[in-house]
Amino acid sequence: MNAPIPSYELIRSNRRTLALEITADCRVLVRAPMRISQKRIDEFVSSHTGWLEEHMARQRRRQANHPEPTGAEREACIRRATMELPGKVAHYGDIMGLHPTGITITGAKKRFGSCSGKNRICFSWRLMLYPEAAIDYVVVHELAHIRHKDHSRAFYDCVAQVLPDWRERQALLRE
Repeated sequence: MNAPIPSYELIRSNRRTLALEITADCRVLVRAPMRISQKRIDEFVSSHTGWLEEHMARQRRRQANHPEPTGAEREACIRRATMELPGKVAHYGDIMGLHPTGITITGAKKRFGSCSGKNRICFSWRLMLYPEAAIDYVVVHELAHIRHKDHSRAFYDCVAQVLPDWRERQALLRE
């Protein structure tokens, strides 16, 4: 007897492959090519029930550990980010010999930081909800992108010169 097919939202488009996605609010999205049969889509979803269960549980844990901040918490994080991050960037920038052209605080939900091609660094205020060690890791990570625009071995060597424990710090962002 076959296991029941988990409920999902189907999005058809001019793509070539099937893909599964779990949204921040724990909905299952299936992205599918226009011409693929419903039977094939159901088989695909059914064959990935283990993956879906594992990732849904992970997403629920993430929601429980990191609920959406209240307006007051958000404002406090923005103030804290505005006050603390430029100093951290200057501190680690001096150590690394790397300085951004500017710093911006954003409300990004999926990225803690980014570095543009013009060496402008953006940090999400949400980063301030994490431990200090994780914040320092993101600062160093983004500064390293000024020299290395990828995630190559040389990039991580640059990060490791400043933070030899970068893997442990990075793991704090996933908890």
